[in-house]
Amino acid sequence: MNKNALVLAYLGDSIYETYVRKYLIDKGISKVKNLQNEAVKLVSATAQASILKKMIQLNVLTEEEKNIVINARNHKNSHKPKNCDVITYKYATGLEALIGYLYYKNKLKRIDELMYYVINN
Repeated sequence: MNKNALVLAYLGDSIYETYVRKYLIDKGISKVKNLQNEAVKLVSATAQASILKKMIQLNVLTEEEKNIVINARNHKNSHKPKNCDVITYKYATGLEALIGYLYYKNKLKRIDELMYYVINN
């Protein structure tokens, strides 16, 4: 697939956030302010980078998935992150690109598996 890593991250960001929001709503949180506060714990670049590093350490990802992450992390990007360092931002982009890639390839079961890991670890 020849999709730009940042395009996949753009798609993955929305999918990732949708999973997190659904999880929080299913958890019974009903106030938007509380939903937002809880979502930040999983959706921030810092949280995403930390989760991805754990996934890599624990060999949760396949070789193909690791390659998607590496490609996205190494992709040239002129964006300057506001709330974290560049390395953290690149890891977060890698996770988002992976989710975007899986969604684009219609591998929804695998997204479910990875998002279960995200939410429960």
